[in-house]
Amino acid sequence: MASDWVCVPRLYEVTKNQLQSYQTYEHPLKLPTVTMVESKGTRPSSMGSNTSSRSSSMSILAEPLLKTLDGIDPLTQFAKQEEELMDPLSQMASEYESFKKIKANKREKDILADESLNWNSKRLTILNKFTTSEKLSISTSFLTTSTQTHPGTDATFHQTVKVQTVVSDKVRFRLEQLDDFEDGSMRHMMDLTQQEYIQRIEQLNQELVQSWHNDQRVKALKIAIQCSKILADTSVLPFYPSQFVLITDILDIFGKLVYERLKQKTLSGPDSMRAVNVASARDTCLNWFFKIASIRELLPRLYVEIAILKCYEFLNESYDDALQRLTQMIRGIGDPLVATYARCYLVRVGVLVTTNKSYIQNNFKDFLSVYQTAFSGAIRSELNRQRVDMSVYLSLYGPALNFILQALVHKNNLYTEDILKDVQNIKNNGTILMAILQAFQPEFIASNAFDFVNVLTSSNTEGISKSQLFKALGSSMSSCNPLFEQRNAFLVESFKTINTFTDPSEYITCVESWAQFIASNFPVTELNRFLGEIHSRIAATKVGEKHHQQLRNILDKVLQHQKNIELLLVQENFLPFLDLFQKESSKVEAGKYILDIYKRNGKEFTYDAVVINALMYVGKILNDSVNALTVEDERRQISQLICHFIRKVYYGRDFEKQLSFYVEARGSFSNLDAVYNTLVQSVNKLAMETCQIVQNQHSRKTQGFVKACIAFCFITIPSITSVQQQMDLYLLTGQVALVNQCLGQADACFEEALNLVAQLPNSIEIDGKTKCMDSYLVSYLSNMLATLVLVPDSPERGVLYLLNLLLEVVQKYPFALNTAGPTQIYLNALDMLYVQNLEEFPYHIPQVVSNDELYGHDPKFLAEVNNICRFVVEEILRQLSILGSSQQFKLQATLSLELFLRIVRYADLSKEQTFQLALNLWFLATKHESHLEPKYMPRILKSLEDLYKLLKDTKSKDANYLKELLLRLHGK
Repeated sequence: MASDWVCVPRLYEVTKNQLQSYQTYEHPLKLPTVTMVESKGTRPSSMGSNTSSRSSSMSILAEPLLKTLDGIDPLTQFAKQEEELMDPLSQMASEYESFKKIKANKREKDILADESLNWNSKRLTILNKFTTSEKLSISTSFLTTSTQTHPGTDATFHQTVKVQTVVSDKVRFRLEQLDDFEDGSMRHMMDLTQQEYIQRIEQLNQELVQSWHNDQRVKALKIAIQCSKILADTSVLPFYPSQFVLITDILDIFGKLVYERLKQKTLSGPDSMRAVNVASARDTCLNWFFKIASIRELLPRLYVEIAILKCYEFLNESYDDALQRLTQMIRGIGDPLVATYARCYLVRVGVLVTTNKSYIQNNFKDFLSVYQTAFSGAIRSELNRQRVDMSVYLSLYGPALNFILQALVHKNNLYTEDILKDVQNIKNNGTILMAILQAFQPEFIASNAFDFVNVLTSSNTEGISKSQLFKALGSSMSSCNPLFEQRNAFLVESFKTINTFTDPSEYITCVESWAQFIASNFPVTELNRFLGEIHSRIAATKVGEKHHQQLRNILDKVLQHQKNIELLLVQENFLPFLDLFQKESSKVEAGKYILDIYKRNGKEFTYDAVVINALMYVGKILNDSVNALTVEDERRQISQLICHFIRKVYYGRDFEKQLSFYVEARGSFSNLDAVYNTLVQSVNKLAMETCQIVQNQHSRKTQGFVKACIAFCFITIPSITSVQQQMDLYLLTGQVALVNQCLGQADACFEEALNLVAQLPNSIEIDGKTKCMDSYLVSYLSNMLATLVLVPDSPERGVLYLLNLLLEVVQKYPFALNTAGPTQIYLNALDMLYVQNLEEFPYHIPQVVSNDELYGHDPKFLAEVNNICRFVVEEILRQLSILGSSQQFKLQATLSLELFLRIVRYADLSKEQTFQLALNLWFLATKHESHLEPKYMPRILKSLEDLYKLLKDTKSKDANYLKELLLRLHGK
């Protein structure tokens, strides 16, 4: 049916239809308005009028309520009226009370917002650090079953509480209840694990809250007392800091319940009863303090009073006097560890109620006065009994002592110098020095850097090594540096002591904290010496793998704070330091971090050979770590880092050196397809830069260089695993070769690309979803067809050899059933063949002779083109028949119209079979018009009518056949 296809070039001018415009006076983004018109004897109208007597414009965005209340919402208006009715004295009293509350709340919020004094930020660290595997015990009378009753009480306990209406009776009942609790109802729970112990403490917490809400105040107090007694238990020393945190959490809740209850009493009732309520709250508050004062044992009496310390607000007494009295009471605690944590709790509560620090200073002085008891024979005997080292025991003081010192020097350097002088003269002062280094402001430590070096050097404390102290000093120096002129001398003095550490573990742990200080404040030569010293120490002892985390931390700090990464890479000790990572996984992680820092902080381009060699060495480590078991995400991450490094290497106009680098990179990174992809892309870019410089006028030298680039790509592409990537790169390389007049290389690339189509999988998996490759292949071959328009035929291969190969590939490829893939490719092939029939192609490549110039519109060439067109049309008709058989009527109709349009525009309608084919295709589409969009076919007819108007004046013969076709289509 399509045997008489003959292409007919159309030569006509395309006219442009201008969009009709109209004049407007309103901006499209102007806010809409509604004009209200009022006139005598008429109803208000919503449209404006020039003849109306009065008119007003109102934005539709206006709010009627706001106009009524002068811009104030109703609730604000009522509050304003209430405020105006309040008498001046009441208003002044109200404002004063509000000011006091705001001031107190602001102080508490400031403390909580400050990280150094925010206990909540420290408690989790303490609980995680101070753990134990020893068995624990707890003694209490409240962890009983829900059905058990206390001796001396009956089952109607709750009802009894409810009927106590007289105050004296209620007090008498609570005293009797307290006596009942004093009876022998204590339970001793032994052999508890740490988790079980924490669960029991949490049960006590819940019991306290429940008792309080059940109006059992005395029971709640008793629970708080028994919890406080637990803090006297030091039978498991390593767990004591965590024990302190758990118990004080309960005491904090108890103190908050008491305070909120008293506060509620002052605010309850009408304003006229405010004075009576305040007096009642004061009496209740005194009652609480009297109850606490009657506790026989010192430790619970102390802790419970500290817990409700904030309630002194209702007694109008000074917080400072109470804090000083409690400070003196703590002197009665014999155990230095228990006393230190009691002082910590006092300070922790005190900073929330007052800014005076004299009580904190007194607490610290008291601590210094009893500090030596921590090294007494009794303490040592207890440590031996529990098998606890002195270093572990002294570390238990850390959280409490740190908090006391932080509170003492918080926003105040008044005591810092005196503290440092006092500590210098104390024996075994390592624990206190450690706390000072962690608690004091780095600015103070930096300004007294030499004093600290001297003190730390002369310190000799059992359980606290100098390496620990100098590590803390290095950490402080990382936050704030000494004066510029003192830094070198300070570093030299510090490392005189640090270099005396013979234990590699002590040494590497200490210098880890100094890495940031050295990297931030000293030239790279000093940093190189620092890395060299570490390498010589660790390499000689062969303990690098044991301390790989410290080595990694040093590397991270050096890379983060060294401003010039390129200058660091060229140092002689940098790569040897990297070799200290003996385990492959550690070395790979270090290498990834180096390339990541170079990616983020490195210069835009680099050409330094030493830098490039160092990065090649690092990249080779990453490449060699990739194997068949490497997960895809790890492979992708490594590939991205190496590819970014490759793109940064730039030798300017020295293209041969650039190509040599790419050749070296190809040999070094053989395990990564993404790197090969980048190399091919980069070499193609290099060839195009060469072409741009010579402006398509290649000399013998540049032509040879470009051919070398194409050869590099042609050899590299087969090493890539993905067939899809190979096809894309072959097409790209062929296009680059074509632009650079390397016709033989271009043909070879296109041919290889077409031969790979048979190996292309039907589907691939992306993010766990299967994706069909038909759409990719259609797009790919369409791109190639657009390129083949310009590719001149090889004298050795015949007319349109590559196009024939493409059509053959399409025939053999197993497309999915009932798809438009092959038909779309054939339709695009008709477009390409139509261009081949033109006397002059619509576009050219400079210096490349395409088929229009090569054949000069030769009849034999045109006949061959028409023969291929007939073959393509027959294949399209075959595909349409298959779609019809499978009842894909919508797709069949759409593709029929596509072929119909190409016949009308490209083919000679004077040929009877061609004319009839066009009619048949139209009628086939009409048969299934219900499956198409309603306006689709009318638009096609409109386009044909426009085409007829263009042809009738220039090509009357073609126009006549088109006119006849239109008449047949309209059924005339």
